[in-house]
Amino acid sequence: MLDEREAPVAADERHRAFNRQSLPVRTAIVAAGPLFNLLFAIVAYWLVAVSGEAGMRPLIGAVEAESIAEQAGFEAGEELVSVADRATPTWEAAVYALLAESLGERDLAVRVRDANQDERIRWLDASGLLGLAEDGQILQSIGLSPERPRLPARIAEVLPGEAAAEAGILAGDEILRANGKRVEDWSDWVAVVRAHPGEEVEVEVLRGGETLPLRITPRPADEGETPVGRIGASVEVPEGLYEGYRAEVRYGPLDALPIAVQRTWDMSLLMVKMLGRMLVGEASVKNLSGPITIAESAGKSASYGIGYFLKFLAVVSISLGVLNLLPIPVLDGGHLLYFLIEAIKGSPVSERVLEFGQRIGLAVLLALMTLAFYLDISRLLG
Repeated sequence: MLDEREAPVAADERHRAFNRQSLPVRTAIVAAGPLFNLLFAIVAYWLVAVSGEAGMRPLIGAVEAESIAEQAGFEAGEELVSVADRATPTWEAAVYALLAESLGERDLAVRVRDANQDERIRWLDASGLLGLAEDGQILQSIGLSPERPRLPARIAEVLPGEAAAEAGILAGDEILRANGKRVEDWSDWVAVVRAHPGEEVEVEVLRGGETLPLRITPRPADEGETPVGRIGASVEVPEGLYEGYRAEVRYGPLDALPIAVQRTWDMSLLMVKMLGRMLVGEASVKNLSGPITIAESAGKSASYGIGYFLKFLAVVSISLGVLNLLPIPVLDGGHLLYFLIEAIKGSPVSERVLEFGQRIGLAVLLALMTLAFYLDISRLLG
C-alpha cells in the first residue's frame, strides 16, 4: 500500500497514498480486514444452518446432587426446549445457548418439557453461572448429564487373538453377570473390563437360550497414568436404537441469516469478555491457544465432517477479527484508536507517538505469542 511514511512516492501517484486519504477512507481501509473476518464467520454459520445440522436431542439423563441444576428443579427425563428465547433442538444448541446467555450475569430461564409433554420454566441461579465458559465443561458445571440410549451388553464382533476370543466369547453372546453382579447394559460391562486390567473376571453369558460360565482376563492398555482393561470385542447396536434421540435442524436461506449473525455476535462478545477476564485475573490464560493447538483442532474438526470444520473456521476467523480490533498499536484496532484521537483533536498523532506505540504493540504481541507457544507445548507434553 502506498504511504509516504514508508517510502518515497512518485509525484503522479501521491493522490493515491494512504497517508493522503481522508479520515473516513483510512478508517474504512483499516477496518476492512477484521470486518471481513466477521463477515466470513457469518457466511460459514449461514452455510451450516442452510445445509442442516444433525445432533442429539437435549434429553436429561441425570442431575448431579447439590448442583445448580438440582437447585433449579431439573429432573431426569426432561427435555430442554429453550434457553432464554433461544430454541434448543439439540444438545449442541443447548450448550451454545447456555454459553451465550450466561454472559448476561443474570438468572437464566430454561424451558423444559417432561414425558407428558407438559412444559415449565427452570431458573438457573446467576451466581452459579460465573466462569461457565472457562473450562468448556458447560453441562458438567451446571450438573446435567445427557440421556443416552442403553445398549444391551451383546457382542457384535470378536477380534481374533484378543482376550475375548481366548476366553471363548462369541459374536451374539450377551453378558449377564460379571464377578457375581448383574450387568445392566454395555456401559456396565465396559466399566468392569476397564477396572480389571490383567485380572481374571468370572462372567455368565447367554448363548442360544443357554447360560454359560466363562473366565476372561482383560489385557492392560495404557490410557493416561492408569492402565485400563481391553478385551477386543465390539457392541451390537439394535436397529433404530438412536432414532428417538436424534434431531436435525435445517433453516431456509432467509431464516438462516439472522441466526448466523447472532452466532457471530455471541461468539465475538464471548471472546471479548474472556479476554477482559484474563486481563484482570478472573479467567485463566490457559484458555489461549497457539498455532499448534489450532492446527490440531483443525484436523480433528475436519475429520468430523464439513459442518464441524466450517464452524471451526468461523471461530478462528472471529478470533482473528476480535484480536485485530483490540486497541493495541500495530494492530488494526490500534490504528483505529489513533484515528479516533485524530478525529477528536483535529490532527494526526505525532510520528513520535506512532513510533512509541509501535514498540509497545510489538512487545505486547511478542509476549502474547510466546505465552501461546508455551501453552501449546505444555499441552503436548501433558
